[in-house]
Amino acid sequence: MPNVAIPYYSGRGHTRRLAQEIARALGENECNARLIDVESMTDTDWQALDAADVIVMGSPTYMGSAASGFKTFMDATGELWAEQRWADKLAAGFTVAIFPGGDKLVTLQQMLTFAMQHGMVWVGQDQIGAPVDPDNPDINQSGVWLGLGAVSDRDKTQLIPPGDLKTAHRFGARIARAARRWSV
Repeated sequence: MPNVAIPYYSGRGHTRRLAQEIARALGENECNARLIDVESMTDTDWQALDAADVIVMGSPTYMGSAASGFKTFMDATGELWAEQRWADKLAAGFTVAIFPGGDKLVTLQQMLTFAMQHGMVWVGQDQIGAPVDPDNPDINQSGVWLGLGAVSDRDKTQLIPPGDLKTAHRFGARIARAARRWSV
């Protein structure tokens, strides 16, 4: 079974909720998923990242970029980058913002650039929702292809709208397919 590490930063729980849904889909699709809150990382978490076949990164988009807590995690990988320890791993990313556009692409571009600097191979989104596919209402509502882009729900009991949770689940299944295809 491929090992997938999901390092994420979650300011108010929205990103964590997406990470959990992606992890659930990975588990249902024969992958071992490990959630890693980058604010409380241990040596075991760093070892899990090194051992992972896939690293799926998550951060909310704050003021047009990844949250500073996630950027701190990225900056802490300088020594790993110098050794190219994550080269050839699969990578993917997800983010959430208040607005449907919400400059989420900037955050995903940051994650993509980070992955490329580490020599990783990126997996994007493949879900076509309505209006193009009327059978997929509420799927990929933001029209983001670089990764998963979700909208935060103002209802704090829900955090993420049902359509975006379903898109996150499908994104996790896509990552699992890619992991099984590319893992040796």
